[in-house]
Formats: sequence, C-alpha cells, structure tokens
Amino acid sequence: MSFIAEFWRFMRVRKKYWLLPIMLMMLVFGGLLVLTQGSAVAPFIYTLF
Repeated sequence: MSFIAEFWRFMRVRKKYWLLPIMLMMLVFGGLLVLTQGSAVAPFIYTLF
C-alpha cells in the first residue's frame, strides 16, 4: 500500500494526473489476465476480445 500512497503523492506534487487512467487500465487488464489463467471464467472473457 505504500507504493500507492507514494504514487499518489508523486502525481499530486508533479501535477501528472493523466497517469491515473493509464495505471487503472493496466490494473484492469492485469486482473483479466490473472482471471483467464485456468479459470472457468476464461471462455467468457475471451469473447470480449
């Protein structure tokens, strides 16, 4: 959790708020990759792409 707090402070001080949507999308796609690795949800996620 300290990484998230430090990243937030970095964005606030440097005024780089445009990094937030990029990081959120990376987290979403990372979560999808984890879900598709050998789960029953995989066939449904593959149909999205």
